[in-house]
Amino acid sequence: MQLFQEAPDTRYQLRSADGELARVNERELRRSFVLSPDHLLDDWRPRSIEDLLPADMDALLALEPSVVLLGSGARQRFPAPAVMAACLQRGIGIEVMDNAAAARTFNLLAGEGRRVAAGFLL
Repeated sequence: MQLFQEAPDTRYQLRSADGELARVNERELRRSFVLSPDHLLDDWRPRSIEDLLPADMDALLALEPSVVLLGSGARQRFPAPAVMAACLQRGIGIEVMDNAAAARTFNLLAGEGRRVAAGFLL
């Protein structure tokens, strides 16, 4: 049996992410960013989970996702409840995980054609 790897039909592909660096397509990013399969905001305001405000979620919600992923840095840390509520009050699910896990989940959901938006804190 032959196997073929299908290239995702997306403009942006997340190659890697940790607490300090992410690679989107061939670009290295060292500042927090927002990503969807077809949109990249490469300079998102918050720099840490403590710095994240409910209004910062507007950049992700403007992409009209069905689910939001929040990469909290090198390890999983949860934002203030008001940040989570910014998504949940609009009926949009939010998942918080470390950047590496968020990157894997983003690629899986984007590859399935899901409407996913992710914010990564670097």
